[in-house]
Amino acid sequence: MTRLGDLERAVMDVLWDVVPGTSDGVTVREVADALDGRELAYTTVMTVLDRLAGKGMVQREREGRAWRYRAAASREAHIAQLMLDALDLGGSRDAALVRFARSVTGTEADVLRAALGDEAGPGATGSTGGRAVGRGDTGLTDRVDAPRTDRAGRPTPADEAADR
Repeated sequence: MTRLGDLERAVMDVLWDVVPGTSDGVTVREVADALDGRELAYTTVMTVLDRLAGKGMVQREREGRAWRYRAAASREAHIAQLMLDALDLGGSRDAALVRFARSVTGTEADVLRAALGDEAGPGATGSTGGRAVGRGDTGLTDRVDAPRTDRAGRPTPADEAADR
């Protein structure tokens, strides 16, 4: 997934913030009007939306002579894909994941533990059973000792440096 430039990001923020998932989308004029503080030509906004459509970031639908635009995926899905792409940059995925896990706040760690527990399924060690998790009420272990796998689910050799 390609990182977004400043203007592309601003346009996507409009689509993510202004257009609910059930909406029919917005026109170029509506996006331009929502970009407060930026004096952008209509054609500039139209070009950015066209390029974002070409990248698969937005979907567009014809309405008369105009197009209506909406985000192809949520902001959260986009960020998650960026994180996965960063892991593919090379080096040790395990080491990068461990460093990331050690850099998050306690609350963020709780959210990660709950998500991993839910992914493992009911009855798995560390699963929250679908209940809300708050600080100090995780019901989860501090360490997950599951076999390491790549994105395709194949076992990978353990990276001893990542565990230090």
